[in-house]
Amino acid sequence: MNISTDSKKKKIATGWLMVIVCMLVQAIPYCIVGNTQALYMYPVMQAKGFTVQQFSLIFTIGTLVPALIGPFIGGIYGKVNLKMFYLFGGILLGGGFMTFSMADKLWQFYAIAAVVQVGSSIISGIGVPLILNAWFDEASKGKAMGLAYAGGSIGNVFLQQLVVGTISSKGYAHSYFVFGLVALIAIIPIALFMIRMPKNENEIVRGKVEEKQEKTTSSVDISYTLKEAQKNKYFWIMGLGLFFVGIYVSAYAVQYAAYFQGELKLSPSTIATTGSIFALVSLFGNLVGGVLFDKLGIFKTLVVGAIAMLCSGAALLMAGSSPIFAHVHSALKGLAMFVYMMGPAYMVGTFFGKKEYGSILGLINLNFALGFCIGSAIFGVFVEKLGYNTTWIGVLGCVAIAFGLLITAAIGMTKLNKERLAKAENEKIA
Repeated sequence: MNISTDSKKKKIATGWLMVIVCMLVQAIPYCIVGNTQALYMYPVMQAKGFTVQQFSLIFTIGTLVPALIGPFIGGIYGKVNLKMFYLFGGILLGGGFMTFSMADKLWQFYAIAAVVQVGSSIISGIGVPLILNAWFDEASKGKAMGLAYAGGSIGNVFLQQLVVGTISSKGYAHSYFVFGLVALIAIIPIALFMIRMPKNENEIVRGKVEEKQEKTTSSVDISYTLKEAQKNKYFWIMGLGLFFVGIYVSAYAVQYAAYFQGELKLSPSTIATTGSIFALVSLFGNLVGGVLFDKLGIFKTLVVGAIAMLCSGAALLMAGSSPIFAHVHSALKGLAMFVYMMGPAYMVGTFFGKKEYGSILGLINLNFALGFCIGSAIFGVFVEKLGYNTTWIGVLGCVAIAFGLLITAAIGMTKLNKERLAKAENEKIA
């Protein structure tokens, strides 16, 4: 009895240690390249003479390249040494971000952004959910992902202020170099000494619900292969939904700083404050989002996210009348951050299983990335031709479309998998 208890405690301790490690990945290297890049946009544009449309293509190219190889990254993880591949990704991320400090031409910013985001995809976009999905079962992975992704919000609380302060005092080039070096220093010990996969099934952390159901439910695996997933219409509906999620995220996450500073003329301290509000609330949002996924299920959790994002978009449209609405926008946006941070990883694991999880997630993420890329590219075009206000209304429409498609896919996949499970159980009995 004591041996069994000690073994379970060790299993749980190891699994949750991986969550802490993933939190560190999200808090430092990922947060630096994923959450602060928008703060460099206006200073670089002023220093180099780039237009909004030109600089926005940095996000397009930097997202498209890793998205295209995302499915291959998922497949590579099962074939190479985890630690070395993770270290390779960290070097691309940290070293690339440092190189931004030396970029002068527009094409150089484009090339560096592509390299940096490939590294980010390896350690975070594919790496973090792949690791957590391997360590946790259906009854506990939501909490695990919520805690891990909360690391990005924790890091963002400090990094927003630090990056703005460094850019103001030392310039954007110095800031790029310093924070790229910080990311590199952080990822080396994580990759070499902390990250690992479970050795066997006994190390997987199982929630209480799972432990109770193990004795009464079937052990039939209904996981999908990548080819099977591609033949499923709800796979593509989910992908299209995430495409529109990518469009609205590209606008709300990247363009807000230039809009607040260049169009609304808000002070740097106000912009930094609204960024910190986003970071603080997104910490709460990621934590609660994980619990909601586990307790309420995907459908109800998506409804919560939809309400938050629709209200956030409406608040942004009123930000010109008072900075308070800018803060409301950031708060509600932070609350719904779990939709795109852990939503794809959670939904892929729940609906398509573990059989080819990395490859399926990589392809699903490609849809989000394409939306993000196109959103970044066309946002500048629409702003220059129609103005910010009309463009933000269009983005709000994308929010409605995105959640409509995701909720449709969730309902469809839940019904389809019940039928798939019943069929598999009948075939096993026969």
